[in-house]
Amino acid sequence: MKALERQIDDHPIVLITTPQCKIDFQHRSNRTLLRFDRSHILEWFRSIYHLATSETIFIDNYYGFLAATPFHPGVRCIQLWHATGAIKQFGLLDPTNRQRTSRANQRFQVVYNRFDHIVVGSEKMAAVFAESFGLPEDRMLYTGVPRTDLFFDEVEKASITSYLRQELPMIKDKQVILYAPTFRDGALHDTKLSLDIDKMYREFGDAYILLLRLHPAINGTYQNKHPGFVVNVSGYHSVNHLLLITDLLITDYSSIPFEFALLNRPTIYFAHDLEQYAENRGFWEDYDVLVPGPIVTSMNELIQAIHLQHFDNQALANFRTAWNRYADGQASDRLIEAIYEVETTERVAQRV
Repeated sequence: MKALERQIDDHPIVLITTPQCKIDFQHRSNRTLLRFDRSHILEWFRSIYHLATSETIFIDNYYGFLAATPFHPGVRCIQLWHATGAIKQFGLLDPTNRQRTSRANQRFQVVYNRFDHIVVGSEKMAAVFAESFGLPEDRMLYTGVPRTDLFFDEVEKASITSYLRQELPMIKDKQVILYAPTFRDGALHDTKLSLDIDKMYREFGDAYILLLRLHPAINGTYQNKHPGFVVNVSGYHSVNHLLLITDLLITDYSSIPFEFALLNRPTIYFAHDLEQYAENRGFWEDYDVLVPGPIVTSMNELIQAIHLQHFDNQALANFRTAWNRYADGQASDRLIEAIYEVETTERVAQRV
């Protein structure tokens, strides 16, 4: 959005579709912020009006209302998505679609057909989108993904890191582990944490700080018994900011590792329910081929992997290159140039 406001005179209208949104969109006075839900009925109607009349619409996920919202001729809908890579299947290939009605599945395609452009950071992800959304290759926009620009902005990274180190003084002189598992279907009321915090504390309490990025169902009931070792950062607005201070990521089937790889730091894949998850959700490739490892399935294996620190740097580099080919810190400007057919001052200066 900063690149848009820097280059274009259009007035941005921001529609917030969930009350859990953690991003502060109001620090710029020229933005209009609307809550797009029926509990705020006037803002809901205003949101529908803007969807129907805007010239350019940026979205970052699947939104069923697009199936019913009429667009004026010439309206462009750009899908930014919320991940630079994919481990599990989604869209038309989501295995859970078999449990849905044919009408529901038809509605998915209606929504996908609304995407005039899909922003991608690699040919690999473009192929994933083409299959997932049932759309042709010419809808793909190879500008790179704007959310990756942060990882190339040394000034911004330094500023964010400094702020977080002030907010989390306990990480000084400690290695930082971030545990960020993916959300599981049917787990809305599951408050069980797969990670054994007590074991982690006994093994690593002296040398590490453990940051937890939890699903709201777990976060609402989690009680921190080791405040000197564990910090619950589930309420922090940006996981990419947290990655900047993370030395080691622990996750499972999340898309976070695709962006974390841009920092050339390792991830351990704690896939304790691998077979069940593969059957229920499906993977794009065999899990052990897709992720650069190591893969562990138990707490004992996880603890050993942290102790051993045996990471395949070449596999990580290949993973980073395959999924982030166009990530170079200029994706936001390239996207605005492509959509609005303008040139940024910086790029003109580069040619001069």
